[in-house]
Amino acid sequence: MRFWLGASFTPTDQYVELARAAERCGFDTFTLSDHIFHTDFASPYPYSDTGRPRWTAETHWPEVWVTIGAMAAVTSTLRFSPNVYVAPARDLFTVAKQVATAAALSGDRITFGVGVGWCAEEFAQTGQDFHTRGRRLDEMIPVLRALWAGGQVEHSGTHYAFPPLSIAPTPSKPVPVYIGGDSEAALRRAARLGDGWIGNRIYTEEQLDQVLTSLRRHLKDHGRDEDALDIVAPLAVLPDPATYRRFEDKGVTATLAAPWWLATPEERAAHPKGSLSLKLATMERFAEEVVARV
Repeated sequence: MRFWLGASFTPTDQYVELARAAERCGFDTFTLSDHIFHTDFASPYPYSDTGRPRWTAETHWPEVWVTIGAMAAVTSTLRFSPNVYVAPARDLFTVAKQVATAAALSGDRITFGVGVGWCAEEFAQTGQDFHTRGRRLDEMIPVLRALWAGGQVEHSGTHYAFPPLSIAPTPSKPVPVYIGGDSEAALRRAARLGDGWIGNRIYTEEQLDQVLTSLRRHLKDHGRDEDALDIVAPLAVLPDPATYRRFEDKGVTATLAAPWWLATPEERAAHPKGSLSLKLATMERFAEEVVARV
């Protein structure tokens, strides 16, 4: 079981120090979420009962690849992944160049966590069609892999077409592509195109079992082995080594954790809410009590 740090909603000035601490504490991958702007969204947020986002206009959403570049510069082994990057809200070549450059500068420590997104307003302001986002992502992923491999690439498809060209720099290793989302469309996409799957909510065991059953069915439909995908699942369990081992037996290869959400009363009393010191204290305890034992 590998542990990914989920750092969404974190103030921007904390990311670099959190990356140092994550590497020191034995986390495998540092994740951050992607949003372009805040507005009075008409699009319903799919992960709350009210349809309203859980954040405010003051919540920080630093640009993913700039932030990863800053964190990669102060670490040497920690991996980084968006959770997840809304690639079809951008043009193909912007995505290709951002990811390739981040991979090259970090020494190939990038996982490309990607999803279709839910916010039509962001697509409207970047000039991308919201309604074709799934089909465009399906076409985009193989093209990105070809561009990242280096050399001349040409493509003539439904949504993207270009003559022979190349980009540089390119990664020295393939960038793993992890598909986010638990809709049937997302699970099919992960089974067909992904190196891994990232859950987009905190799952009970029953909920995760249903997702895993669907993933295995889609993998079989596409002629892939059950263990072809890494499974990254945030789990609705108290941190306990035995519990994580049980989920590992189910096929979960990594889980997301934000230890400060489970701060003890003593930790909350000793550190201001949302502070860097609270995050560091809870990460260190999590590393001792869970990561080192799993």
